[in-house]
Amino acid sequence: MTTAIRTEDLVKSFAGTPAVRGVSLEVPAGSVLGVLGPNGAGKTTTVRMLSTLLRPDGGRAEILGHDVVREARAVRSLIGLTGQYAAVDQDISGWENLYLVGRLTGLGRRGARARADEMLERFRLTEAGGRAAGGYSGGMRRRLDIAVSLVGSPRVLFLDEPTTGLDPRSRNELWDEVRALAAAGTTVLLTTQYMEEAEALADSLVVIDRGRVIASGGTAELRARVGGQVLRVVPEDPGQLPEVRRVLAGCGAGEAQLDEAAGHVQVPLSGEGGGALTAAVRALGAAGIPVAGVNTHVPSLDEVFLTLTGADAGADAGAGAGSGAHDDETTRSAA
Repeated sequence: MTTAIRTEDLVKSFAGTPAVRGVSLEVPAGSVLGVLGPNGAGKTTTVRMLSTLLRPDGGRAEILGHDVVREARAVRSLIGLTGQYAAVDQDISGWENLYLVGRLTGLGRRGARARADEMLERFRLTEAGGRAAGGYSGGMRRRLDIAVSLVGSPRVLFLDEPTTGLDPRSRNELWDEVRALAAAGTTVLLTTQYMEEAEALADSLVVIDRGRVIASGGTAELRARVGGQVLRVVPEDPGQLPEVRRVLAGCGAGEAQLDEAAGHVQVPLSGEGGGALTAAVRALGAAGIPVAGVNTHVPSLDEVFLTLTGADAGADAGAGAGSGAHDDETTRSAA
């Protein structure tokens, strides 16, 4: 199978602060890779290096066999990019934005006109096509931004949190578009903080935290990483939550997490969930902790994400100002 995106130990720092610390990826052609991670984890920095907007400090990356540093021009002809925020020219019309990009990608006047008309219709923007993009709603600007990234029919498409600000209908339509692109052979790298989106679209997932890949695989594989099942315990006295956490720390397959708002402590179970459950109940009884409720469930992708990245991931990322600042930057669309 052809590899569309390959990275080996990518590294990038800003003002001495590491943002990406050895990220390695391998994405088969025609697949959708979901990249998850908290704010400041290094997702956008990684995308910007892959799309030739940033030069790596170390490691290497290839798009369809072309090195992103030595063959940047060839890479740009193969990719499309939509950043975290709409980056179209707001002083000209939607149609003119699309026509301009078409000409920049090498289409003749007639071809660029036809492509602009096609993309306006494809993203339900035909009626607004003659108006300045600055007058579009947020959702319309987002759809135009994505349309711009597809003008050149890219073989590899980078979508950096593409549904931010979209209403549910527009989001579902974009999901359909991503599925259609993948079915037609386009490789998609999608960064997102919406677990539902990752589960709906991605063939495989990568979790990045503090600039490193900390987990990868399908949804089922990631759930298995946290034990497959999660044990939740609700004590009769909420004041005993810390003590419940201490007791459960030795009963599960991972770190016990306390949720004061929900009034419970949860811990991932090992493959033999029944034995761990029995051990937990006995340990709680031995500690003299009255329990109001005990249950097990299969973790959602949100819970998997929180378990893998840890409760303090956001705070830690905030300390890495270089990574966080650049992960929030607007990335220009490229054809």
